[in-house]
Amino acid sequence: MVLVTGGTGLLGSHLLIDLIRSEKHVRAIYRNPLKKEMVKKVFSYYTDRPDNIFSYIEWVKADLLDFSSMEKAMEGISEVFHAGAIVSFYPKDHQQMMKVNIEGTANLINLALAGDVEKFCYVSSVATLGRAENDGESNEDTFWVPSKKNSVYSQSKYGAEREVWRGIAEGLKAVIVNPSVILGPGFWNDNSGLFRLVYNGLNYYTRGVNGYVDARDVSRAMIAVMDQQAFGERFIVSADNLSYQQLFTLMAHYLDRPAPTVDVSPFLTRIAWRVEAVRSFLTRSKPEITREMATTTSQVYTYTNKKIRERIGVKFIMPEESIRETCRFFLNDLSQEAGSGSGSIG
Repeated sequence: MVLVTGGTGLLGSHLLIDLIRSEKHVRAIYRNPLKKEMVKKVFSYYTDRPDNIFSYIEWVKADLLDFSSMEKAMEGISEVFHAGAIVSFYPKDHQQMMKVNIEGTANLINLALAGDVEKFCYVSSVATLGRAENDGESNEDTFWVPSKKNSVYSQSKYGAEREVWRGIAEGLKAVIVNPSVILGPGFWNDNSGLFRLVYNGLNYYTRGVNGYVDARDVSRAMIAVMDQQAFGERFIVSADNLSYQQLFTLMAHYLDRPAPTVDVSPFLTRIAWRVEAVRSFLTRSKPEITREMATTTSQVYTYTNKKIRERIGVKFIMPEESIRETCRFFLNDLSQEAGSGSGSIG
Protein backbone atom coordinates (compact mmCIF):
# COMPACT_ATOMS: atom_id res chain seq x y z
CA MET A 1 0.00 0.00 0.00
CA VAL A 2 1.10 3.58 -0.76
CA LEU A 3 1.02 6.40 1.79
CA VAL A 4 0.67 10.02 0.65
CA THR A 5 1.30 12.96 2.94
CA GLY A 6 0.12 16.38 1.82
CA GLY A 7 -2.69 14.76 -0.14
CA THR A 8 -5.09 17.64 0.57
CA GLY A 9 -2.77 20.14 -1.13
CA LEU A 10 -2.29 21.24 -4.74
CA LEU A 11 0.42 18.73 -5.61
CA GLY A 12 -0.93 15.98 -3.38
CA SER A 13 -4.38 16.01 -4.95
CA HIS A 14 -2.86 15.62 -8.42
CA LEU A 15 -0.66 12.80 -7.14
CA LEU A 16 -3.65 11.00 -5.63
CA ILE A 17 -5.60 10.92 -8.88
CA ASP A 18 -2.54 9.64 -10.77
CA LEU A 19 -1.89 6.89 -8.22
CA ILE A 20 -5.53 5.77 -8.25
CA ARG A 21 -5.53 5.70 -12.05
CA SER A 22 -2.43 3.50 -11.96
CA GLU A 23 -4.40 1.09 -9.73
CA LYS A 24 -2.34 1.66 -6.59
CA HIS A 25 -3.88 1.02 -3.18
CA VAL A 26 -3.63 4.47 -1.60
CA ARG A 27 -3.81 5.75 1.95
CA ALA A 28 -3.66 9.51 2.55
CA ILE A 29 -3.39 11.43 5.80
CA TYR A 30 -5.36 14.55 6.59
CA ARG A 31 -5.90 16.92 9.50
CA ASN A 32 -8.78 19.12 8.37
CA PRO A 33 -11.73 17.14 6.91
CA LEU A 34 -12.91 20.22 4.98
CA LYS A 35 -9.77 20.10 2.86
CA LYS A 36 -10.74 16.69 1.52
CA GLU A 37 -13.50 18.47 -0.40
CA MET A 38 -10.81 20.40 -2.27
CA VAL A 39 -9.35 17.10 -3.42
CA LYS A 40 -12.69 16.20 -4.99
CA LYS A 41 -12.75 19.63 -6.62
CA VAL A 42 -9.34 19.04 -8.21
CA PHE A 43 -10.46 15.60 -9.36
CA SER A 44 -13.47 17.21 -11.07
CA TYR A 45 -11.16 19.16 -13.39
CA TYR A 46 -9.89 15.91 -14.90
CA THR A 47 -12.76 13.43 -14.63
CA ASP A 48 -16.54 13.28 -14.74
CA ARG A 49 -16.49 10.84 -11.81
CA PRO A 50 -14.55 12.60 -9.02
CA ASP A 51 -16.53 10.89 -6.24
CA ASN A 52 -15.81 7.47 -7.69
CA ILE A 53 -12.04 8.05 -7.79
CA PHE A 54 -12.14 9.66 -4.34
CA SER A 55 -13.81 6.55 -2.91
CA TYR A 56 -10.68 4.48 -3.63
CA ILE A 57 -8.61 6.51 -1.16
CA GLU A 58 -8.27 5.32 2.43
CA TRP A 59 -8.18 8.47 4.53
CA VAL A 60 -6.47 8.46 7.93
CA LYS A 61 -6.48 11.41 10.32
CA ALA A 62 -2.89 11.99 11.42
CA ASP A 63 -0.31 14.68 12.07
CA LEU A 64 3.33 14.54 11.02
CA LEU A 65 4.35 15.76 14.49
CA ASP A 66 2.20 13.16 16.27
CA PHE A 67 4.39 10.06 16.20
CA SER A 68 1.64 7.80 17.48
CA SER A 69 -0.88 8.77 14.79
CA MET A 70 1.79 8.49 12.09
CA GLU A 71 2.81 5.06 13.40
CA LYS A 72 -0.76 3.86 12.80
CA ALA A 73 -0.87 5.53 9.38
CA MET A 74 2.30 3.69 8.37
CA GLU A 75 0.99 0.21 9.16
CA GLY A 76 1.20 -2.00 6.08
CA ILE A 77 2.82 0.70 3.96
CA SER A 78 5.45 -0.26 1.37
CA GLU A 79 5.77 3.05 -0.52
CA VAL A 80 5.72 6.63 0.77
CA PHE A 81 5.22 9.86 -1.18
CA HIS A 82 6.00 12.64 1.27
CA ALA A 83 4.52 15.89 -0.06
CA GLY A 84 3.28 17.27 3.27
CA ALA A 85 4.78 20.61 4.33
CA ILE A 86 3.99 24.15 5.39
CA VAL A 87 4.77 26.83 2.79
CA SER A 88 4.74 30.37 4.13
CA PHE A 89 6.64 33.63 3.90
CA TYR A 90 4.92 35.16 6.92
CA PRO A 91 7.04 35.58 10.09
CA LYS A 92 4.25 34.33 12.38
CA ASP A 93 4.40 30.94 10.63
CA HIS A 94 8.18 30.50 10.70
CA GLN A 95 8.53 28.55 13.94
CA GLN A 96 5.75 26.09 13.13
CA MET A 97 7.00 25.70 9.55
CA MET A 98 10.51 24.80 10.72
CA LYS A 99 9.07 22.29 13.19
CA VAL A 100 6.63 20.59 10.82
CA ASN A 101 8.89 20.50 7.78
CA ILE A 102 11.99 19.21 9.57
CA GLU A 103 10.72 17.25 12.59
CA GLY A 104 7.74 15.89 10.67
CA THR A 105 10.05 14.57 7.98
CA ALA A 106 12.39 13.10 10.59
CA ASN A 107 9.46 11.23 12.16
CA LEU A 108 8.44 9.81 8.80
CA ILE A 109 12.02 8.77 7.96
CA ASN A 110 12.38 7.01 11.32
CA LEU A 111 9.10 5.15 10.82
CA ALA A 112 10.10 4.17 7.29
CA LEU A 113 13.44 2.81 8.52
CA ALA A 114 11.77 0.86 11.30
CA GLY A 115 9.02 -0.53 9.06
CA ASP A 116 8.73 -2.37 5.77
CA VAL A 117 8.95 0.63 3.47
CA GLU A 118 10.53 -0.34 0.16
CA LYS A 119 10.42 3.04 -1.59
CA PHE A 120 10.33 6.64 -0.37
CA CYS A 121 9.91 9.82 -2.44
CA TYR A 122 10.42 13.20 -0.78
CA VAL A 123 9.11 16.41 -2.31
CA SER A 124 11.69 19.07 -1.59
CA SER A 125 12.06 22.34 -3.50
CA VAL A 126 14.45 24.18 -5.79
CA ALA A 127 14.73 26.56 -2.83
CA THR A 128 17.23 24.10 -1.32
CA LEU A 129 19.61 24.46 -4.27
CA GLY A 130 22.49 26.88 -4.44
CA ARG A 131 22.55 29.69 -6.97
CA ALA A 132 24.68 29.15 -10.07
CA GLU A 133 27.50 31.60 -10.68
CA ASN A 134 27.40 34.22 -13.46
CA ASP A 135 23.59 33.97 -13.71
CA GLY A 136 23.79 30.38 -14.98
CA GLU A 137 21.15 27.71 -14.46
CA SER A 138 21.23 25.79 -11.19
CA ASN A 139 21.38 22.00 -11.41
CA GLU A 140 21.31 19.12 -8.94
CA ASP A 141 24.98 19.70 -8.08
CA THR A 142 24.59 23.40 -7.32
CA PHE A 143 24.79 23.05 -3.58
CA TRP A 144 23.18 25.13 -0.87
CA VAL A 145 25.11 28.10 0.46
CA PRO A 146 24.04 29.80 3.73
CA SER A 147 22.86 33.33 2.97
CA LYS A 148 20.63 36.05 4.37
CA LYS A 149 18.74 35.83 1.08
CA ASN A 150 17.60 32.28 1.91
CA SER A 151 14.00 32.30 3.09
CA VAL A 152 12.96 30.49 6.26
CA TYR A 153 10.94 28.20 4.01
CA SER A 154 14.07 27.23 2.08
CA GLN A 155 15.90 26.65 5.37
CA SER A 156 13.12 24.35 6.54
CA LYS A 157 13.17 22.33 3.31
CA TYR A 158 16.96 22.10 3.41
CA GLY A 159 16.76 20.79 6.97
CA ALA A 160 14.13 18.26 5.88
CA GLU A 161 16.31 17.15 2.97
CA ARG A 162 19.11 16.44 5.40
CA GLU A 163 16.81 14.08 7.26
CA VAL A 164 16.12 12.24 4.01
CA TRP A 165 19.84 11.99 3.21
CA ARG A 166 20.32 10.62 6.73
CA GLY A 167 17.69 7.99 6.00
CA ILE A 168 19.44 7.08 2.75
CA ALA A 169 22.75 6.72 4.63
CA GLU A 170 20.99 4.35 7.05
CA GLY A 171 19.69 2.15 4.24
CA LEU A 172 16.37 3.74 3.16
CA LYS A 173 15.67 3.51 -0.57
CA ALA A 174 14.67 7.12 -1.13
CA VAL A 175 14.69 9.69 -3.90
CA ILE A 176 14.26 13.47 -3.75
CA VAL A 177 12.47 15.67 -6.27
CA ASN A 178 13.02 19.43 -6.29
CA PRO A 179 10.09 21.15 -8.01
CA SER A 180 10.11 24.82 -8.89
CA VAL A 181 6.97 26.97 -8.46
CA ILE A 182 4.02 24.62 -9.03
CA LEU A 183 1.13 25.75 -11.24
CA GLY A 184 -2.31 24.19 -11.08
CA PRO A 185 -6.00 24.78 -10.40
CA GLY A 186 -8.29 24.74 -7.40
CA PHE A 187 -6.52 26.39 -4.51
CA TRP A 188 -7.38 29.94 -5.51
CA ASN A 189 -6.88 31.44 -2.06
CA ASP A 190 -3.71 29.49 -1.33
CA ASN A 191 -1.23 27.78 -3.68
CA SER A 192 -2.92 29.14 -6.80
CA GLY A 193 -3.53 32.59 -5.36
CA LEU A 194 -1.50 34.39 -8.04
CA PHE A 195 -4.29 33.73 -10.53
CA ARG A 196 -6.78 35.42 -8.20
CA LEU A 197 -4.46 38.38 -7.66
CA VAL A 198 -3.97 38.91 -11.39
CA TYR A 199 -7.70 38.60 -12.02
CA ASN A 200 -8.39 41.21 -9.35
CA GLY A 201 -6.11 43.69 -11.09
CA LEU A 202 -2.42 43.23 -10.30
CA ASN A 203 -0.74 46.11 -12.10
CA TYR A 204 2.92 45.72 -11.10
CA TYR A 205 5.73 43.22 -11.50
CA THR A 206 9.18 42.79 -10.01
CA ARG A 207 12.39 42.09 -11.92
CA GLY A 208 12.86 38.56 -10.63
CA VAL A 209 12.95 35.28 -12.56
CA ASN A 210 11.93 31.81 -11.36
CA GLY A 211 11.21 28.31 -12.58
CA TYR A 212 7.67 26.98 -13.08
CA VAL A 213 6.13 23.53 -13.50
CA ASP A 214 2.66 22.03 -13.88
CA ALA A 215 1.39 20.03 -10.88
CA ARG A 216 0.61 17.12 -13.23
CA ASP A 217 4.25 16.97 -14.31
CA VAL A 218 5.52 16.92 -10.72
CA SER A 219 3.14 14.08 -9.88
CA ARG A 220 4.18 12.04 -12.92
CA ALA A 221 7.85 12.72 -12.24
CA MET A 222 7.47 11.45 -8.66
CA ILE A 223 5.87 8.23 -9.84
CA ALA A 224 8.48 7.81 -12.58
CA VAL A 225 11.54 8.17 -10.31
CA MET A 226 10.00 5.64 -7.91
CA ASP A 227 9.20 3.20 -10.72
CA GLN A 228 12.74 3.48 -12.07
CA GLN A 229 14.18 3.12 -8.55
CA ALA A 230 16.41 6.18 -8.85
CA PHE A 231 17.27 5.95 -5.17
CA GLY A 232 19.96 8.03 -3.51
CA GLU A 233 19.53 10.87 -6.01
CA ARG A 234 17.74 14.18 -6.45
CA PHE A 235 16.01 15.55 -9.54
CA ILE A 236 15.00 19.10 -10.44
CA VAL A 237 11.42 19.14 -11.74
CA SER A 238 10.91 22.40 -13.61
CA ALA A 239 9.49 23.04 -17.08
CA ASP A 240 10.92 26.48 -17.86
CA ASN A 241 12.11 29.78 -16.40
CA LEU A 242 9.99 32.93 -16.65
CA SER A 243 10.35 36.48 -15.44
CA TYR A 244 7.55 37.73 -13.22
CA GLN A 245 6.59 40.12 -16.01
CA GLN A 246 6.21 37.19 -18.42
CA LEU A 247 4.27 35.16 -15.85
CA PHE A 248 1.80 37.90 -14.95
CA THR A 249 1.38 38.96 -18.58
CA LEU A 250 0.43 35.40 -19.59
CA MET A 251 -1.99 35.10 -16.68
CA ALA A 252 -3.57 38.47 -17.53
CA HIS A 253 -3.93 37.47 -21.19
CA TYR A 254 -5.79 34.23 -20.46
CA LEU A 255 -7.88 35.86 -17.71
CA ASP A 256 -8.79 38.70 -20.08
CA ARG A 257 -7.30 41.29 -17.78
CA PRO A 258 -4.85 44.15 -18.46
CA ALA A 259 -1.22 43.12 -18.27
CA PRO A 260 0.80 44.69 -15.43
CA THR A 261 2.73 47.77 -16.50
CA VAL A 262 4.46 49.06 -13.36
CA ASP A 263 8.09 47.94 -13.07
CA VAL A 264 8.97 47.72 -9.37
CA SER A 265 12.71 47.94 -8.73
CA PRO A 266 14.43 46.12 -5.83
CA PHE A 267 14.75 49.50 -4.08
CA LEU A 268 10.99 50.05 -4.26
CA THR A 269 10.25 46.52 -3.00
CA ARG A 270 12.40 47.24 0.05
CA ILE A 271 10.34 50.34 0.73
CA ALA A 272 7.07 48.50 0.08
CA TRP A 273 7.59 45.71 2.60
CA ARG A 274 8.59 48.20 5.30
CA VAL A 275 5.51 50.34 4.68
CA GLU A 276 3.34 47.22 4.67
CA ALA A 277 4.88 46.04 7.94
CA VAL A 278 3.85 49.30 9.62
CA ARG A 279 0.33 49.10 8.17
CA SER A 280 0.01 45.48 9.30
CA PHE A 281 1.16 46.35 12.82
CA LEU A 282 -1.23 49.29 13.16
CA THR A 283 -4.24 47.43 11.75
CA ARG A 284 -3.32 44.04 13.24
CA SER A 285 -3.92 42.47 9.84
CA LYS A 286 -1.89 40.07 7.69
CA PRO A 287 0.74 41.89 5.59
CA GLU A 288 0.29 41.69 1.83
CA ILE A 289 4.06 41.91 1.32
CA THR A 290 6.78 40.60 3.64
CA ARG A 291 10.53 41.04 3.62
CA GLU A 292 11.00 37.48 2.33
CA MET A 293 8.50 38.02 -0.48
CA ALA A 294 10.24 41.22 -1.55
CA THR A 295 13.67 39.57 -1.49
CA THR A 296 12.61 36.41 -3.32
CA THR A 297 10.66 38.11 -6.10
CA SER A 298 13.56 40.45 -6.86
CA GLN A 299 16.09 37.64 -7.42
CA VAL A 300 16.93 35.83 -10.67
CA TYR A 301 16.69 32.05 -10.15
CA THR A 302 16.91 29.73 -13.16
CA TYR A 303 17.03 25.92 -13.29
CA THR A 304 17.77 23.15 -15.77
CA ASN A 305 15.65 19.99 -16.09
CA LYS A 306 18.25 18.15 -18.19
CA LYS A 307 18.87 15.35 -15.67
CA ILE A 308 15.27 14.21 -15.26
CA ARG A 309 14.56 14.53 -18.99
CA GLU A 310 17.56 12.45 -20.02
CA ARG A 311 17.67 9.96 -17.14
CA ILE A 312 13.99 9.39 -16.45
CA GLY A 313 12.40 10.51 -19.72
CA VAL A 314 10.05 13.07 -18.21
CA LYS A 315 8.38 15.40 -20.69
CA PHE A 316 7.00 18.73 -19.58
CA ILE A 317 3.93 20.83 -20.20
CA MET A 318 5.19 24.30 -21.04
CA PRO A 319 4.19 27.05 -18.58
CA GLU A 320 2.03 28.92 -21.09
CA GLU A 321 -0.14 25.84 -21.66
CA SER A 322 -0.35 25.22 -17.92
CA ILE A 323 -1.30 28.85 -17.28
CA ARG A 324 -3.89 28.80 -20.07
CA GLU A 325 -5.60 25.69 -18.70
CA THR A 326 -5.47 26.89 -15.10
CA CYS A 327 -6.98 30.23 -16.10
CA ARG A 328 -9.80 28.37 -17.86
CA PHE A 329 -10.55 26.41 -14.69
CA PHE A 330 -10.43 29.62 -12.64
CA LEU A 331 -12.91 31.40 -14.90
CA ASN A 332 -15.22 28.38 -14.92
CA ASP A 333 -15.17 28.24 -11.13
CA LEU A 334 -15.79 31.97 -10.92
CA SER A 335 -18.76 31.67 -13.25
CA GLN A 336 -20.22 28.79 -11.23
CA GLU A 337 -19.82 30.69 -7.95
CA ALA A 338 -21.40 33.80 -9.46
CA GLY A 339 -24.35 31.68 -10.52
CA SER A 340 -24.73 30.24 -7.03
CA GLY A 341 -24.36 33.61 -5.34
CA SER A 342 -21.00 32.76 -3.77
CA GLY A 343 -17.89 34.87 -4.25
CA SER A 344 -15.06 33.20 -2.38
CA ILE A 345 -12.61 33.14 -5.32
CA GLY A 346 -12.50 36.85 -5.98
